[in-house]
Amino acid sequence: MCLHQPPCPSADSADRESARLVAHHPEQGWSLLCNGVVLFEDTGELLPDGRIIAPHRPLDADRVMTAA
Repeated sequence: MCLHQPPCPSADSADRESARLVAHHPEQGWSLLCNGVVLFEDTGELLPDGRIIAPHRPLDADRVMTAA
């Protein structure tokens, strides 16, 4: 899909999220990357072949509560 140089990482690469934005729709909560990955605001992903990557937000240590 990439026509620019250097080409974006493929959808199968571990660094696929670093591809360039093609479309950004924050009001709908998603962005389309140059490699065909749909990236959702909850950090979930939809790959071009239909595979789903579950959200993988890092836990903010200041906001994690533990039981007393």
